[in-house]
Amino acid sequence: MNIADAMRTFRDVRVAHVGSILADGAPHVVPLWFVWLPDGLYLTSRKRSQLWRNITRDPRVSLVVRRGEAWTEQAGVLVRGSAELLGPEHPEVKKALSAWFEKYRSELSGLGFAAYTEQVHEPVVFVVRPDHLSSWIHARELPT
Repeated sequence: MNIADAMRTFRDVRVAHVGSILADGAPHVVPLWFVWLPDGLYLTSRKRSQLWRNITRDPRVSLVVRRGEAWTEQAGVLVRGSAELLGPEHPEVKKALSAWFEKYRSELSGLGFAAYTEQVHEPVVFVVRPDHLSSWIHARELPT
């Protein structure tokens, strides 16, 4: 599966599991909301979170995006790349956040946005541009 096919197949999945490297070399994995745009996967996290500390020190990350529960429904992609933290004035941030809010509109409606901002103080945006991609498909059909 190439990157364009992976983006089309998995862009509507709600959660990516993001792996980064702790200072002692151990893996650290967290589930995050994301948007997959043509120039990369954009994610948000809290400033000073463990993930933020990890990618500030070592930007290498892996992401798993998957769909399906039963074996015959499962498909997924493993993306490896480097995370680039984007400052609030970075030209890509507005486009990424617009797509992010559009994707998660139902979760953020009503009290959802207040709950998100209460839990995620000082959000930061980062992009992962895929260096390597591996996929698996057990599903008979995938969405296009």
